[in-house]
Amino acid sequence: MRSSASPPYIKVTMRSIWATALAVLLVAGRLPAQQRSAYEELQTFSGVLNHVRLNYADSVSYSQLIHAAIDGMLRALDPHSHFFSRLEAERFDLIARGTLGVTGITLEEVDSAVTVLAVASQSPAAKSGVQPGDRLVSVNDTSVAGLSVSTLELRLAGEKGSRVRLRLERGSRLEPDTLSISIKRDFLVPHSVSVVRMLDSTTGFVRLDEFGPGAGTEVHDALDRLNHQHMRRAILDLRGNPGGIVTSAVAVAAEFFPKGTVVFRTEGRKREVDTTYTTQHDGDFSALPLIVLIDEHSASAAEALAGSLQDHDRALLLGRRSFGKALIQTAFFVPPGGEVLMLTIGHVLSPSGRFIQRRYTGLAAEQYYSLAGQGGTAEDTLKVYHTDHGRVVRGGGGIAPDAPLPRPAPLPVWWSVAADSGFDNAVADSVAQSLPATPAARAAWLAAPDRWRTTLLPLFLSRVRTRLGVPALTDSALDVRLSRILAARVAQVRWGLDAYDELVARSSPDVRAAIGYFPRLHELLAAP
Repeated sequence: MRSSASPPYIKVTMRSIWATALAVLLVAGRLPAQQRSAYEELQTFSGVLNHVRLNYADSVSYSQLIHAAIDGMLRALDPHSHFFSRLEAERFDLIARGTLGVTGITLEEVDSAVTVLAVASQSPAAKSGVQPGDRLVSVNDTSVAGLSVSTLELRLAGEKGSRVRLRLERGSRLEPDTLSISIKRDFLVPHSVSVVRMLDSTTGFVRLDEFGPGAGTEVHDALDRLNHQHMRRAILDLRGNPGGIVTSAVAVAAEFFPKGTVVFRTEGRKREVDTTYTTQHDGDFSALPLIVLIDEHSASAAEALAGSLQDHDRALLLGRRSFGKALIQTAFFVPPGGEVLMLTIGHVLSPSGRFIQRRYTGLAAEQYYSLAGQGGTAEDTLKVYHTDHGRVVRGGGGIAPDAPLPRPAPLPVWWSVAADSGFDNAVADSVAQSLPATPAARAAWLAAPDRWRTTLLPLFLSRVRTRLGVPALTDSALDVRLSRILAARVAQVRWGLDAYDELVARSSPDVRAAIGYFPRLHELLAAP
């Protein structure tokens, strides 16, 4: 603001700023050349830093300015390189080792909003009704605006048994629904495979939640167990899998390929980054008919594995286009304070040469994030690649399935509020206690979706409408999804976690669709 008593030289406009700067440069003979040396650029940075330190209206420290400059520099490179303080790095290590209580939420920045990418099965967040796609607004009543995903993931962690309050948005960005929930942190045992079971007399099902250090061994043991139950074909579920360790993806792929098969390649500026990852042994399940489920929350290593299986015509991919994130990153320790730089050093390419990572060069951050799960830019998807059998696949962000499946009905905000309040469990647990604990009763319950709707849904909706004072309107698709969730809770309470897993897997529309594709699998993967 300008005072009327200010001398003339205090009056500032953008035109006067630029005119003054240009005059100074002309007088000093310092108009920038086409190309300046690194030393000259550093001189410029140092000059700006000193002017800010000496002349800025508020007091700021060198540490604040340098860290902000580093964050800005990394932001100019790509959306996934980050700089961590020593304390942040140590806390991430505690989270990775499972010694710090967590919520089970994986975050990603999408369209300039901190968004839930994945929710771990049976985690505190899952029990509180958090859904992939929810947008985080505040943590413990503090806005998340301006905070990085890594900073927020650290704030979500804490002592086992402690609580963290979250405010979330769901639905349209213009007219979102909001909800507030309180999540009790807990330890999560880091397992990659969460569900292993036979869906029928011939179809095995393996749910791979993430690519942890033991993912290859866990998948092998799961398939071996199903093999002893006379499995003749399998469904590998990568929906909601946020990725993990690249070499673990290779280990999983090795179960389905002969020795020497190219799983994917990595390319970077340094020669040692350029690596072709191949299988080191003949997979025990290289002839097993395979269908893979993916969705918009399948990311990173999950996309690399899916792309490899697709390019080699080894599996049919069903579901929705994957997230579109496939970069190789490594940690560098930065002296003298022991900070950690997590830097992108390469890209992942599928065997046919497709880039999986969504384009970020030349795009504003908002443009980049808006493409999540929606493909790349137009010029990306125009380029055609071919699988081993000659089927056409395209580049661009993420991996497109061979057969698209519709998205499930979105869960409304009142559902999550009701779940956080325990209304779903109260209704389901009451019904569970009225059922016999016999194998026959279990089998009858698992096979009765009409019974779920008539027994559970009216009781639940009545409680929601009475306690929350909302209309809780539904349609047929939402009725089906809510009934499945409530019925799964009944199965878990009455007959245990195995019954829960069986109901969720067998009643999934995606899984049922996959089973229907097996008779045509050979035809669909054959040369056109």
